[in-house]
Amino acid sequence: MRFNHFANNVTASHADFPVDDSQLNQDLYAAVNGKWEEQATIPGDHSSTGGFMDLVDGIEKTLMHDFADLLAGNLKPDNAEMGEFKKFYAMSRDFTKRDADGATPLKPFLTKIENLKSFADLNAQLADWYRAGLPAPIQIGIDPDMKDTSKYALYVDAPSLILPDKTYYAKDNPAAKQLLPVYTQMATKLLTMVGYDQDAAAKMVEQTKQFDALIAPHVKSSEEAADYVKMYNPRPLATVDAATDKLDLTAALKDLIHDAPETVILPQPTYFDAVGDLLAEANFPLVKSWMLVKTVIAASGVLSEDFRQVGGTYGRALSGQKEARSQAKSAYRLATTYFDQVVGDYYGRRYFGETAKADVREMVLKMAGVYQNRLKNNDWLSAETRRKAIVKLQKLTIKVGYPDKIDPLYAKFTVDTDASLFANTQRFDELVIADNFSHWGQPVDRKRWDMSANTVNAYYSPSNNEIVFPAAILQAPFYSLKQTSSQNYGGIGAVMAHEISHAFDNNGAQFDEFGNLNNWWTDADLAHFKDLSKAMIAEFDGIPFAGQKVNGKLTVSENIADAGGLSCALEAAKSADVINLREFFVNWAQIWRMKSTTEHMQLLLSIDVHAPNRLRANVQVKNLDDFYSTFNVQPGDGMYLAPEKRVKIW
Repeated sequence: MRFNHFANNVTASHADFPVDDSQLNQDLYAAVNGKWEEQATIPGDHSSTGGFMDLVDGIEKTLMHDFADLLAGNLKPDNAEMGEFKKFYAMSRDFTKRDADGATPLKPFLTKIENLKSFADLNAQLADWYRAGLPAPIQIGIDPDMKDTSKYALYVDAPSLILPDKTYYAKDNPAAKQLLPVYTQMATKLLTMVGYDQDAAAKMVEQTKQFDALIAPHVKSSEEAADYVKMYNPRPLATVDAATDKLDLTAALKDLIHDAPETVILPQPTYFDAVGDLLAEANFPLVKSWMLVKTVIAASGVLSEDFRQVGGTYGRALSGQKEARSQAKSAYRLATTYFDQVVGDYYGRRYFGETAKADVREMVLKMAGVYQNRLKNNDWLSAETRRKAIVKLQKLTIKVGYPDKIDPLYAKFTVDTDASLFANTQRFDELVIADNFSHWGQPVDRKRWDMSANTVNAYYSPSNNEIVFPAAILQAPFYSLKQTSSQNYGGIGAVMAHEISHAFDNNGAQFDEFGNLNNWWTDADLAHFKDLSKAMIAEFDGIPFAGQKVNGKLTVSENIADAGGLSCALEAAKSADVINLREFFVNWAQIWRMKSTTEHMQLLLSIDVHAPNRLRANVQVKNLDDFYSTFNVQPGDGMYLAPEKRVKIW
């Protein structure tokens, strides 16, 4: 449950632009960001630009400068993990060697797939297939058990689709008609680049799309997947294994984790109701081609420059990005992705530090205190539910800045400079997979972070009942000593309270103080909360945007968190010694500054659980009485919403 799911994909320049005071009561977002938007240009290697995203580019620029010094020997690695990062970064940047290696490093994996003659052949090496991270029609992984987060459970899932969402496969969806030809051309070209002739390549891509189309009716849409609780569908392993006679999961698991769990969790149970038909022997040629094509596409980013350029074609078409990133930027992204926690540790300690860590933690505790006071004075919860909500809030774990130590996994990331870049990334992938399987039978490690410190974002984890604020988001326009307290509350204060609110959104509210899926509500309170959630759905549902419409069900959890976060931050701002609510609301609108390609906006509307930035800025403030008095908003004004339609939950 992240504050901004796509923050790391975009960038822009953040500067002061005049606010059009005459329009604050008509369109808050446009009044604050209109002048910026008039001059903003989306870089060719981006799908969007905006106030949230300039931080990403700024951090990238800073770290690329630092890492240039690292490669030159002017900056010494702080630890062994950073020393291995240095080797891997240099290898990522060596396009001369990458071009010379071409597709050769990938060939053994393609041969492995080519040698399969039947599902029996795949089944005979299924455990090794999973260890290598090769595509498979049944996915497995280990995560905390949603009903007992002190222990791990085995999750068995469906594979991903080619198109961004199940809804794209509807006959009347025009996007599929535009995207599938791009995918077809890209995949076919990549196959010819690894040595297949044109006819063979075209046939394999067609078979890949055929199997993908067979999967699509049986997996969840983004809207369905947004109901997080419905991921929890326990079934006996024996039942799941019996769904197909082609793959023996039980035997593979005994090899991988040295156990055969009695029960597994199915996030997408309807897929396993159909898996027997999907894995019919007649479909094996489709599955084989599907595995081969997916393998080539996945590897394209770590092979030669030609592979990198061609392999990114479909992604750029999805987002409207006009050109690929430069070699330098792509190498930086690749290296920092594999060594994310190592780079995050460097960034946090160098640019954030322990003093800032302690200061921001105090801010979070203050926001939690404000939230607790609001819960105590809540007028629609019963005393019993209110008491349990406060207990959950008091048990909330707070993580700020960066972890105390680097995850031990990264000590295993040793770089073989004599091997190819692909070979090194493959070994890293296998280490990550092995680490995941090693969790089985062990207590859940609640100290792990899901984001690195250099990530411009924040998140709430329902299974850990924790909120996490990486160092990178803790800067202007979210937070700065140069900003007033009202501005900071409209920025980082709203972010902090947003993440706290996720503990009480339509998903998070179904988990208790220990992170377990457990109903702690009275029946009457839960029914009323569901009615309020429906009102939030209705407030956003169907709003026209980018030639399409907002899906209120898809975005409801984030909208509830935005509403709770903004109202809580507003209360904190009003308790400060100096109060300027104009600055509060203006900075709230400013953090959502964003200009995107039409393709990017439409993609987000289909798959992102967050509402469009402009609407996050404009719709939520309409629910707050103080917004009306601050800007003298009257009936007939663009920002006016009748009192009976204003949604107030937390």
